[in-house]
Amino acid sequence: MPDDQPHTETFAGMPRPRGMHKVFLGYAPGVGKTYTMLAEAGRRASRGEDIVVGFVEPHDRAETLALLEGLEKVPTKSFEYRGKTLHEMDTDAVLARRPEWALVDELAHTNAPGARHEKRWQSVDELLDAGINVISTVNVQHLESLNDTVFDITGVRVRETLPDSVLDAADEVVLVDLTPQALVNRLRRGVVYSSEMVPRALEHFFRPGNLGALRELALRKTAQEVDDELLEYIEDKRIEGVWPTSDRILVCVTPRQLSTTLVRRGYRLAQRLKGEFECLSVRVPGIALSAADKASLQETRGLAERLGAIWVEAESENPAQEIVRYAKEHHVSFIVLGQSGRSRVAEILGGSVVNHIMRETVGVDVLVVADAERR
Repeated sequence: MPDDQPHTETFAGMPRPRGMHKVFLGYAPGVGKTYTMLAEAGRRASRGEDIVVGFVEPHDRAETLALLEGLEKVPTKSFEYRGKTLHEMDTDAVLARRPEWALVDELAHTNAPGARHEKRWQSVDELLDAGINVISTVNVQHLESLNDTVFDITGVRVRETLPDSVLDAADEVVLVDLTPQALVNRLRRGVVYSSEMVPRALEHFFRPGNLGALRELALRKTAQEVDDELLEYIEDKRIEGVWPTSDRILVCVTPRQLSTTLVRRGYRLAQRLKGEFECLSVRVPGIALSAADKASLQETRGLAERLGAIWVEAESENPAQEIVRYAKEHHVSFIVLGQSGRSRVAEILGGSVVNHIMRETVGVDVLVVADAERR
């Protein structure tokens, strides 16, 4: 949703529809998520939109504090915990104020004991249910599905996590990007942390290799969100053909020994294109596989799964038509097939599987791999 989209009018006696959720996604502290959110809030406020600060953590950064000036702030709520006073978003106060837009920083934050919700994203969900639009921020390392990956990359176990479904359900995800070198320069200047914390940060989480890998995760997650939105649009508009934002490679396997070659070819293609990789095995009902065929197919499946492929099995009287159906339904962009093992006479009588697939698919590249044994 662009930041100039008009808001939904509220009519007396009628509940608001669920609010819109816009998320600014980063890959590390200091890339500028909060700054970008506040800059957008300033533009909206200047146009007369009703926007308030539900909770923003400026981290004493001068440029961030400057953007907070002039924005209406809903007072936070205080909680006493282990001798300290903690400040959290006052969800009730934001609900009572009922603004058009609310700013909520750091979605994965754990609220202080005593707050109505354990996590800040749960408070945001309540605001959205009440029809309040929310602009929020989060870093990619807080996504639950990436917790082990982030630990492998950085050696740091992130304790505050966010269900991926929160980001998946957002109406818009915007990547706030900064090169790792530029982020390190900001860190050295004391923009991100206080000067005494900088040396340790550079030796651990903010190592260039860590930042580069985390940035790649954020880029991929944002691309995935865009891809999902595009697929919804294609399905809603009933658009024919393929609009791949990331390539999907489908390898069609059989019990033949050539299938392991197809899997390896499909894997290399997926690596070059940075695409998704799936293997489809179509069995004709009523035709039993021999022990050798079963063993060959199991060997192919083992190889496919070791290489990270998604393995799919289906049944159909017409394998070629099933491949076409699957390719269309899953928006496949490449199909990898083996050279037909049938005789020329059989192909004339029954039709060519390859020709059928090429004729019935639109915008799909078909790669036919030669059988070295036949050659």
